[in-house]
Amino acid sequence: MPHWTAVVTLLAISLYFVTVARVSNARGRLGVKAPATTGDPEFERLFRVQQNMLEWMPIFFPSLWMFAIYVADLWAASVGLLWLGGRALYILDYSGSADARGRGFALQALAAVVLFIGAAIGLGWRMFHGM
Repeated sequence: MPHWTAVVTLLAISLYFVTVARVSNARGRLGVKAPATTGDPEFERLFRVQQNMLEWMPIFFPSLWMFAIYVADLWAASVGLLWLGGRALYILDYSGSADARGRGFALQALAAVVLFIGAAIGLGWRMFHGM
């Protein structure tokens, strides 16, 4: 069973909850009434952080789990932690300035690509070697 991957999955969902809470808090603090998503630059950055993470989760989660199943749980979890680190850096950097988002974005994108390619290679290897 891929226990370490499950831990990383829970951590990723927890980090997403943090972004949701930050947007909700900013709505009240900055007076941005739902359903508005514009009006205050700080709110707009926090909202984009949340939305960007939501956009990457359908890429990250299947790739993470397929990597765990077809390659190795510990390796999947390790690369998953890099993805989380990149997301956390992205959150911190982008929340302060949209121009500063590059480092975290690059790290999480690289981790997601590694998981995706690794999962594809692992699946292919097992299919063609009868495992």
